[in-house]
Amino acid sequence: MQFHLPTAGLFVPDGVPPSDALARTTHLCIAAHQDDIEIMAYHGVLTCFGLPDAWFTGVVVTNGSGSPRDDLYASYTDAQMMAVRRVEQRKAAIVGEYGAQVFLDYTSGAVKDPGNAEVAEDIYQLLMATRPRVVYTHNPADKHDTHVGVALRTLAALRRMPGEALPERVLGCEVWRGLDWMQDEEKVALDVSAHESLAAALLGVFDSQICGGKRYDLATIGRRRANATYFASHATDVATQMNFAMDLTPLARDAALDIAVYTQEFIARFADDVGARVRKLA
Repeated sequence: MQFHLPTAGLFVPDGVPPSDALARTTHLCIAAHQDDIEIMAYHGVLTCFGLPDAWFTGVVVTNGSGSPRDDLYASYTDAQMMAVRRVEQRKAAIVGEYGAQVFLDYTSGAVKDPGNAEVAEDIYQLLMATRPRVVYTHNPADKHDTHVGVALRTLAALRRMPGEALPERVLGCEVWRGLDWMQDEEKVALDVSAHESLAAALLGVFDSQICGGKRYDLATIGRRRANATYFASHATDVATQMNFAMDLTPLARDAALDIAVYTQEFIARFADDVGARVRKLA
């Protein structure tokens, strides 16, 4: 496989040939930054963990050069941070027993550039090499431009795939914005209660970010616990931790659907529900 950037790379924790590692993939996450995978797609890691016939592959699209830094890493150059973040992501792949970990190594600017076709082309190559059953990526309502850029490039790549190769599900996950505002019946509720120690270990690997003053480890577990408890107001909890996702499968299967309109319709239905409840009780 020839990626567009010579600095792109692929890491296989168990050492099988790269083509075999990609071909065995059942669950694929395409994320913007190092640690986004572990924040938003733990469901995929958990689904495959310890099973011989299910394999999780992570893809990080950007190089990590714009990472915030403090404490031990305060004086690190962009090049040093890129190296640290790649090492951290490799550690996560080992801890989570990923089938493979891909680094596309683009700048955030390249990902956000609608005129850059190379990002979507690399993602398309990976999709065709893996042909996963489930794809996790960012949701289009995320407030981080690079995350939305990755979601759009992923959808563009998915829309090029032949129908028989398309994944069964494409999920847009939470990172920089939760999805608790979606109507309950429209949320894809992912139970991530199991193996809490594994979840903590995966998040804790990214010391450069936690040490930089952002407690992503605590915030991520807190969100998952809050999602589980507040999911249903008139029922006991069915899980101790949940991630929510937006179903992007229709967008992958129908290129005629407008991504912005599709996303805004979720917001409109939420707004209608709020208005109707207030008018009913006023």
